[in-house]
Amino acid sequence: MDLAEFEQAIENFIGHAGFWAPLLFVLLHLIRPLLFLPVIAVCIAGGYLFGFFQGALLSFIGLTLMSYVSYMLINEFPRFRAKLAALKDKWFPDRNLSVSQVMILRVMPFVHFHLLSFYLMEMTNTRREYMYYSALGLIAPAILYTAFGKAISEFPWYATLSMFLLLAAIFSFIDKWHSRKQKLDKT
Repeated sequence: MDLAEFEQAIENFIGHAGFWAPLLFVLLHLIRPLLFLPVIAVCIAGGYLFGFFQGALLSFIGLTLMSYVSYMLINEFPRFRAKLAALKDKWFPDRNLSVSQVMILRVMPFVHFHLLSFYLMEMTNTRREYMYYSALGLIAPAILYTAFGKAISEFPWYATLSMFLLLAAIFSFIDKWHSRKQKLDKT
């Protein structure tokens, strides 16, 4: 199913849902991982179906609830936690990310949502602190994907590549700044 078919199916479903449409859309965010749908596809659908403001707000609510569910799943299922730890070691071996870097990675499409939640869990001490940083990091993707998601998905390959390179450069800059700050703190 391509993105246009997905958007059409969601539009038909939500069009018939009436009053329940916003709740169903938030629930779609929660079942999204089971359907193997990328975050960007659901947020694009939200912008298309509900408009920018309501779509971004509903996506933010759905993504925040998904972060909470991730926290609960990771804590309840040790095997899930172990798989995420192995994935973390594979993608970023011997590396600590800052909260800012995790927030930038949240904006990048197709970066594993639960892996980033796992990183935030390791960086924070309490569920409250985790939810604070998680919600803060979900504002940008909810807004960007809702507003620009359709445009981003229709960019030519070189524009998309340029955007990813820009995000990678910002990520690298923060990594170097964070490393220097840690070295200065140790001395």
